[in-house]
Parts: sequence; structure tokens; C-alpha cells
Amino acid sequence: MTSSRTFKPNGSSDANFYRLFDIFALFLAFQCSALFYSFELTPIYMVSVLTVALSFLYCAEIFSAYRSWRAGKFRTMVLCAWGSLFSAFSVLLVISFAFKFTESLSRIGLGLWFLLSVTFLYSWRLAAYLFKRSRRKLGLNLRNVAIVGATESAVHLYNEIAKNDELGFKFLGFYDDRQPERLFENSAKHDVAGRIQDVVNAARNGEIGVLYIALPMKADKRIADILLQLGDTTVDVHIIPDFLISNLIHARIEHVGDVDTLSVFESPFIGAREFIKRTEDIVVASIILILISPILVAIAFAVKFTSKGPVIFKQDRYGLDGRKIKVWKFRSMSVTENSAVVTQATKNDARITPLGSFLRRTSLDELPQFINVLKGDMSIVGPRPHAVAHNEEYRKKVEFYMFRHKAKPGITGWAQINGWRGETDTLNKMEKRVEFDLHYIKHWSLWFDIKIIFMTIFKGFKNANAY
Repeated sequence: MTSSRTFKPNGSSDANFYRLFDIFALFLAFQCSALFYSFELTPIYMVSVLTVALSFLYCAEIFSAYRSWRAGKFRTMVLCAWGSLFSAFSVLLVISFAFKFTESLSRIGLGLWFLLSVTFLYSWRLAAYLFKRSRRKLGLNLRNVAIVGATESAVHLYNEIAKNDELGFKFLGFYDDRQPERLFENSAKHDVAGRIQDVVNAARNGEIGVLYIALPMKADKRIADILLQLGDTTVDVHIIPDFLISNLIHARIEHVGDVDTLSVFESPFIGAREFIKRTEDIVVASIILILISPILVAIAFAVKFTSKGPVIFKQDRYGLDGRKIKVWKFRSMSVTENSAVVTQATKNDARITPLGSFLRRTSLDELPQFINVLKGDMSIVGPRPHAVAHNEEYRKKVEFYMFRHKAKPGITGWAQINGWRGETDTLNKMEKRVEFDLHYIKHWSLWFDIKIIFMTIFKGFKNANAY
């Protein structure tokens, strides 16, 4: 949910502190680059420094770089700062071209200034982050937090607060008007601190910094009443969706005219995300195909001369949004899998050729799928494609099974590198595979893909469960 982060006004003392140190970091980086490269500090350079500084501050507001990061990720905080820096230098380049003073600027000097700025912005943020985290672990710089509603999503939130001391949250308790037998069972071990009116009064007295409302969606009138009562307080209020909705693949706020809607059944790969994902696929697939081309030729000859049949076997699979695609593989079996009966490959399966057994264990049979990636049918990272008949069986047995198809099928995936690949001879194994697939889709980022790719290189190509 886009509303799940804790924000502070941009005029807070912390935000001003960050602004001051950011500008200092930019000036320090410029001075260091000037000393190292020994270029003269002309008025053009002074104007350039001022342009970058002002542009950085403006872009930082757009990137929300100065919001409160107490409940945010350090990586995201740094990326916001770097995004602002890149935008600021882009503004400088545009202005220098427009006013034709690019020849007066040293390209090497500007490059060094940019790289040093990247380093300094990261370094001082890391120091500040580690300092604040150490203080919070010592019980300093804490914010009082309370949760309205002893529900499943409330307990899930509490568990996250309890295991992350660096957040700096002091949990005051659950507040709920319902009888104990109506509360979520796992909240029984946590004493309910009081009734909802008690937490409202505490907020009015300034005793609570952050309040999370985790009541069921059917309690909308009760939630509206609580918000109305909290209208005369300064507490930060966040609404936690039902556990069901919070676990859907991509819950976010959308707009239809002036009406806000909650998107829950939609692919996260739209707009800039789709562009980033596709660019990643094209670049990585192209590089890998060039590198493995000798291996592809060798395997093709080996398949051709060790068993009868085509070298490439094209299987029907479900792709993005459940559309059928043809997935390419080196043939490893003497018969096809495209039938109405789901028959997975098993250990010592008579259909698997001797060479095919080796190819399947090492995943070398899947190398032609990099061509599927270039065609746009598949992605480097994503849920592994299942047989069509396989899909039709398990979509009736596993909750949200078809949500896997909100992303393109991948050559490797989060489930596979965590051991959930190969034969799924029990329903539990398929449920775990789907669980990991949905986790990937919900938490996708470019860095997550890079992590999975590197983990695949070191541990994902060979698996004893793949026959």
C-alpha cells in the first residue's frame, strides 16, 4: 500500500538537517574534484555548483527524499537521494547545452564531482542511519505506537515491530472493544491494553506518536468515527488493510476521476516498472545468448545424434495474464507432455533420454528459453511456467494460484532458488511454490531480480528434485 509509510512534514528539524548535510556533501565533492583535477574555479563553475545544489533540493522534494525514514528501508532512502542527484546533474547538462557553455566545463571534472557526490551522499546517510539505529536499540529516540484492533493483520504488524528494534517504536498495546473470544487467536498472548476510547484519549493527551488502525473492512463506520475523533490530535494515523487484502500481490491506490480505488488484482509491471523489467530482460538475455552460443550448438548436436526427434521441443504454457505461449526447450524426453492428463516427470522416468536426464538435472534443457525472453514471452526472473493441464488442476486447489500469471514466466525464480523446483508430488509442495512466486511478484524490484540471478548462478542450476 502506498500509505503504509510513516511521513513527517518536510519542514521538520530532521529534514532540515538532511538538507544542510546534502548541500555540504555536494560542495565538498566539488572542492575535492577541483583539487584533484586542478581546474580553475571560474564563475561558470560557481554557477554550475549553484545550479546543481538548487536542482538537487527541488528534485529531492519530488523524490520525497526528506520524509521520515523511521519505518522505511535504507536502500530506498539512498536511491531517492541518488535519483535527486542524477536529476540535478541532468538539469546542469541541459542548461549548459542550452546556453552553450559546455566547452567551459571539464567532462572529467564533472564526472569526478558526480561520483564523489554519490559516495558522500551515501556515506553520511549510512553514518546517520547506523547512529540512529544504535540509539533506538538502546531505547532512545523512540516513538510510542498503538494498534486499534486485535486482528490477524494487527498481530502481523506487531511481530514486525517486535523483531525490528531499529525502527524505534515502543509498542503500547492493542486496543479493542470486542470480547476476548472474538479477538484473533494469536493476539491472546498479548494483553489488550484497553478500549478504543482509551487510545483516543491517550492520543489527545499527546501520549501516542503513531496509531495503526487494523479493524476489519466491515467496520468502516467505526473506523470513520475513530478518524473523526482523532481529527483534533497530532498523532500519525495509518489504516492497515485486512490480512487478506494486505497479502494480495499488489495492493495500491488508483484513481478513476476523483474517486480513489484500491487495486488488488493487477500486475505490478506497468509504466516505468514494465520498461525497467523489459530492458533488464533484453540486456541480460542478449549477453547470455552471446556467451552460451557455443554451448547451445554443442547441446543441439548432442540431442540430434543421441535420440530420434526434433532438437527443440515447444511446449504450450500460460504466459502473462494467462495467455498461451510456446516455451522452447531442448528435447529431453521421448514423448510430449501436452495432454489432458497431468503426468510430471519423476525419478527414473522411462520417457527421459540418457542425455535428457543430465540436461534436466543441470537445467541446460532450458537454455533456449533465453530466446523466449528476447521474443517477450518470458522474463529472466519470474514464476516458472507449468504445463497447461497442470495449471488447470492446481488452480482449483491452491488459493490465488493464477496470480502467478500477473508476471511473465521466468527462466529462474524466487521459488526455484529456495528449493521449490522439480517434481511437486504433494499439494503442500505446490502451495509453497506458489507462496514464493507471489512473494516475488508482490516485492519485485530490480535489485531483487539481480539478487535472484546471482543466487541462481551459485546454487540454482543443479537440484536433486529436478528429473
